[in-house]
Amino acid sequence: MSALPLETYFEADETERFTPYSYAAIVPQRGETYAAQAADIAEQIRRQFKGSGRKIVRQTVFLRDAERLDEVAALFAQNFGDSLPLTAYVAQAPADGSLLTAEIAAVSVADAQVRRISPQLTTVSHNGITFVHTHADAFQNGRAPRENSYADTRAVLEENLALLKQGGARLDQVFRTWFYMGSIVAPDSRAADHEQRYKELNRARTDVFGDTRFLESSLKTQPAFDVYPASTGIGMGGEDIALGTTALLTERRDVYTLPLENPRQTPAFDYARHYSPESPKFARAMAVIYDDTADVYVSGTASITASETQHIGNTAKQTEETLLNIATLISADNFAASGFPGYGATLGELAAVRAYVKHAADHETVRAVCERQLPGVPVVYTIGDVCRDDLLVELEAVAHIRKAV
Repeated sequence: MSALPLETYFEADETERFTPYSYAAIVPQRGETYAAQAADIAEQIRRQFKGSGRKIVRQTVFLRDAERLDEVAALFAQNFGDSLPLTAYVAQAPADGSLLTAEIAAVSVADAQVRRISPQLTTVSHNGITFVHTHADAFQNGRAPRENSYADTRAVLEENLALLKQGGARLDQVFRTWFYMGSIVAPDSRAADHEQRYKELNRARTDVFGDTRFLESSLKTQPAFDVYPASTGIGMGGEDIALGTTALLTERRDVYTLPLENPRQTPAFDYARHYSPESPKFARAMAVIYDDTADVYVSGTASITASETQHIGNTAKQTEETLLNIATLISADNFAASGFPGYGATLGELAAVRAYVKHAADHETVRAVCERQLPGVPVVYTIGDVCRDDLLVELEAVAHIRKAV
């Protein structure tokens, strides 16, 4: 994980005031136990946020041991009390050897209003736009596993629908999703045909999405391809499944959503059936464009061109290929080809990145490539299984882009 202190990220953000958003990757600086590291993370956050005029929208806490999830959730509740923000607990080991690490997304409260409706639901409003953030866990509150991974995925999707409704949103207004699945590439031992768990996730997602026409009211023009949210589908420890989403609410007619596909890649929803009987239903990236700003949410991205894995067995080359895919997605040429000239960014202008590394031994290789190509960008490095056996790394990202004048 990046060794930059928490303060550095926010100081860098002060140079740009066109967006209220800030991001940080938080590494515990001391402690050998979960309790000590959780307390240290909380103290870093309190120290940096006190009097800062910022508020955390959501935080994602990554932990080494899946069976300690309830303990970690209790520790964070104890350390934060009533100020605990929307928090997702993900059983992925921090790649640097820590027990815990955290990624936070925050906003300036002078520019945005944050409303925590429940532990699983937060809204952020500014400039006539509201973002609804949710996090649902299939096994929350001690519920027993269901009959198979298809049923588990449907359950978490349906729980998320209820959360969206509580926040005043609908499924078709969702533009970003995160699926975290235990043993993602393993066969489902609870299913009659022992199908791969990720393929069952895709089947459940397809069934719940049905004929939903995503973001139709906020598209400037209907693209020539199907529209789905940007998404990450990534492995974690245990056999749990969790889902985070963000939806867009606005009555403004000058706020647009822009699904971005990559000219180097086949759209995931058009993949051949041998990858998954029901294709993964997501866009390569989704931009929300307003007030000459594009907030870009890059889906989980890997070393794939067309639909084939590249550089099998070479972690450094796969990381470079993945970054090239992201650079292509957020480029000015891709925005212009998608009907929004004047936007575009380089890799160095990304606001935040997550790096999911399949094998712990490859962490330093991935980190070296990222630090070379992403100087100063907060990066969280975790150990997470990618949805193909031959993929060694997956990256996702956020960018906030100011239109060129």
